[in-house]
Amino acid sequence: MRLTPPKILSLGFAGLIVIGTLLLWLPAASTEGRLSLVDALFMATSATCVTGLAVVDTGTSLTLFGQIVLLVLFQFGGLGFVTMATLITLILNKRISLKERLLLQESMNQNSMQGIVRLIRRVLLYSLVIQGMGTALFTLRFLQDMGAAKAFYFGLFHSVSIFNNAGFDLFGDVHGPFSGLVHYVEDPIVNLTSMALIFLGGIGFIVLSDIVDYPRRRRLSLHSKVVLSASLILVVAGAAMLMWLEANNTMKPLHAGGKIMASFLQSITPRSGGVTTLNVAELRESSQFLLILFMFIGAAPGSTGGGIKITTFALLMAAVYARLRGREDVALFRNRLPKENVYRAITITLLSLLLVVSATMVLCITESADFLSVLFEAVSAFGTSGITLGLTPELSLPGKLLVIVLMFMGRTGPLTLAYAIKPRRSRELYRYPEGDVTIG
Repeated sequence: MRLTPPKILSLGFAGLIVIGTLLLWLPAASTEGRLSLVDALFMATSATCVTGLAVVDTGTSLTLFGQIVLLVLFQFGGLGFVTMATLITLILNKRISLKERLLLQESMNQNSMQGIVRLIRRVLLYSLVIQGMGTALFTLRFLQDMGAAKAFYFGLFHSVSIFNNAGFDLFGDVHGPFSGLVHYVEDPIVNLTSMALIFLGGIGFIVLSDIVDYPRRRRLSLHSKVVLSASLILVVAGAAMLMWLEANNTMKPLHAGGKIMASFLQSITPRSGGVTTLNVAELRESSQFLLILFMFIGAAPGSTGGGIKITTFALLMAAVYARLRGREDVALFRNRLPKENVYRAITITLLSLLLVVSATMVLCITESADFLSVLFEAVSAFGTSGITLGLTPELSLPGKLLVIVLMFMGRTGPLTLAYAIKPRRSRELYRYPEGDVTIG
């Protein structure tokens, strides 16, 4: 079988999941004897696909060994196993082959191989620096609540988890199972550090590289302009809507600064962050549906997040705007976009929508929960967001298996999987005559 880059990427993630499952299945990984094989598979998939959904509480049900296994899995899953393999190759001072460069190009969603190794070096450097700063800030804050060794470990775990958009936390060991960051809803250090880590991990390494180079080059690429502008619009608009909807509900006890921080964190985190400072199950249904929309959109290409990607959403909005204005070309920032990109955006969105709708219908049959909770779970798994209304620990065996598939497809991408399993493309020897169908 000829292994193309999409096939290798899909098989690589599957291999990581298998290894993680076997390690988490060991008695040494659980404080309660041994996880079931399905629960171990669920947790390994959630960590590798940087989702954050958990059927057992990470802080109380997993030992230090189990937590470290998760930490390694979401570090590899967030940065990409190809990127981590390249790091090992660079450390060993070996040459990066053409096939490996093609893999890197596919994993980073690049259009060419030019400068791909230099980009990978930057990815690794930026990740190390950002996660190191996050670790330092979290450690300083957690020193107020626990000993130095535990504070450092908590700082490291949560910095890596949040930057990679994994969403796992250990606070079940401090504040009770599945408590999350609710106790830090008005803490400026935890909120601002978490928001910065989620945002930097979600905009993608291509954009980070552009931002670092901006003082020297004095310009940003079209991709970076689209990602940054669309991200800022969604974050600000989402925060404003959440503050308006929740002002007299979950945010009522908070002071003004706490409401602002809670609004912005809950606006940023659905696009793959996975950590929340408000109890999502207590939000108004309108707020929960807003989070569903944000989870479906997801983060940027080449980032640690999932979803259909924010550039896909921006391209679709630009195409709708162009059609409403009667324009033939789709343009962003005075740049005409190829029709191939528009077709790709439509394909990704429709495949993703079909996947989420089908999964929601099946979960409605297998689970005893209301429709919104089921839809929320399906979109969260696909968007690798890791937020739940409380359904994850209560999933049935078929429900767990379906969510595992959703998390895997959400991380690798519906289109990548479609390319991975499709037969070898043959040259078309003929074309059909053009026809006309009435639309609208």
